[in-house]
Amino acid sequence: MNPHTLDRPLRVLRVCLHLLLAGLLVLAVARAFADGLPHAPAVLAGALVMGGVYTAGPLLPRVGRLPGATAGWLAVLGVAWLVLLWLTPDGVWLAFPLYFLQMHLLPTRWGPSVVALTTVLAIAGFTRHQGGFSVGVIIGPALGAAVAIATVLGYQVLYRESEQRRQLIEELRETRNDLAAMEHSAGVLAERERLAREIHDTLAQGLSSIHLLLRAAERALPDRPDAAVPHVTQARQAAQDNLTEARRLVYALAPVELEGASLPAALERLCATTQQRSGLTVHFHLSGTPFDVPTAYEVALLRIAQSALANTVRHAAAGRAELTLSYMDTSITLDAVDDGIGFDPQEVRGGSGFGLPAMRARARSLGGSWTVESSPGNGTALAVSFPVDPR
Repeated sequence: MNPHTLDRPLRVLRVCLHLLLAGLLVLAVARAFADGLPHAPAVLAGALVMGGVYTAGPLLPRVGRLPGATAGWLAVLGVAWLVLLWLTPDGVWLAFPLYFLQMHLLPTRWGPSVVALTTVLAIAGFTRHQGGFSVGVIIGPALGAAVAIATVLGYQVLYRESEQRRQLIEELRETRNDLAAMEHSAGVLAERERLAREIHDTLAQGLSSIHLLLRAAERALPDRPDAAVPHVTQARQAAQDNLTEARRLVYALAPVELEGASLPAALERLCATTQQRSGLTVHFHLSGTPFDVPTAYEVALLRIAQSALANTVRHAAAGRAELTLSYMDTSITLDAVDDGIGFDPQEVRGGSGFGLPAMRARARSLGGSWTVESSPGNGTALAVSFPVDPR
């Protein structure tokens, strides 16, 4: 509950308190004249004084804000009430609105004590008019005091709880905003990392192939121009593929290799293209019956295959490489094996580059597993797997 929602009931209670006090003053004056009391004009004067003091309270800017001014106003109002109580027994009923004023305006540690004192004075004044003491004289003022204390204290507890709840809601809202900002920042960083991997696995690899092809053509010139032509042709084709891939990246579409083709077909074409451009013998094997898998998995497997073959061409000094795509009951797995010079996986573990660390990050970002086995002189075997449900 918002504490501001309690303002309206409080305003209603204040209006009711004003009306109650005015009604009780009118009742006291009316009964004084109706009963033919000789001091009825004095009762009227006392009622007007008390009403005037009460009306002046809300108009004084310090009342309700400064404890001293508030206590002074309540004291003057109490004196006016005692005068009226001295003049007429009906003044005892005016103690009830005084209870609420005292509990509402005075500090909690003083309010009940002042209410108790007012109760004692009300009982004493009414006893004076009755000419004797009885249990009934105590019940009315005491019960009214108890109701006033319980009502005001209950309202204060409710207000404090509402204020605490409001503060908690504000803190939760601020925390939610902070989390949203953190998630946004994390999303931006993740997207930058994803784009970095995409660029490394596509454009960078393509540019590396173009560089190797043009260098081969450069070596063939000028002695063997005919031998340079195939290299230049392949370089042009690689440049065209890179341009297409760049456009796809800009528009955030799927890889061009997967457009209109299945993942096995794209991997088989990748092996053929790599063999044609690099001279490395590359074979593709398919195991199991293909089934539909999420596009994100297909993109990740294709990019990892591209990166693995590019690493083999550039670093492994291998003569043969194999890609195996396996469709199994609960997973889809890609294995990349070469017979190159190998390396020590510990040297690249936890690295920040865009080779093996990027492959591992790409696989794990989609909930997959990634492993690499290699040692100097014994080739390299890489495996990546994603859990899937063929159904």
